[in-house]
Formats: sequence, C-alpha cells, structure tokens
Amino acid sequence: MPIPPKSVQSVARKALERRRELPPSRRGGTAVGVARARSLANGQNIPIETIKRMTSFFARHDTPAERRNRRNDKNSKASVAWDLWGGNPGRRWAESIVRRLKNA
Repeated sequence: MPIPPKSVQSVARKALERRRELPPSRRGGTAVGVARARSLANGQNIPIETIKRMTSFFARHDTPAERRNRRNDKNSKASVAWDLWGGNPGRRWAESIVRRLKNA
C-alpha cells in the first residue's frame, strides 16, 4: 500500500485546520472526506481501492464552476472538500498510481 507524499499530507493537514476554523455552515467535506484527510495527513498506507476512489472524487469535482470557486475562495466548501482529498498534489499522486497499475 502506498504512502502519500509529503505534499499530499501537507494539503490534507491544512484542509483539516481550515475546516476546523470555519463556522459549521461554511465547512466543506463529508465524513468520508474528513476521514480521508486524516489518513493522508497522518501519512498512513492508503489501499489501492481508496486511491481509485480518490481519482473518482477528483474526476467528479473537476468542473469549471468548482475550479473557479476553488480559485476564488480558498475557504469555500468546494475548496475545503477538494483539499481534504489531498488537493492537486493528491490528484496527481492518485492518478499516477492508477496509471502505473494499468500499465503493469
């Protein structure tokens, strides 16, 4: 099972901190997203099935509107949720692992 790189751990850790500081009505992310962020932030081994779910999450949430929202407001629900899953570094990491599995 792969361990997330430091960049992914850092994004997830910062997202958990941002989420904690926001009022409940502004918090993004689900219980699953928060659990994912904890695993990533703690540098735990991430099962391949979870990494595949990460790529699915990123694919679902990479719409033009959500990208614009994340870019314009780092504390938006969309931005917090994205970063709970490791943000852009998490996406690159998960996609690289899935690509390697397909090419193996």
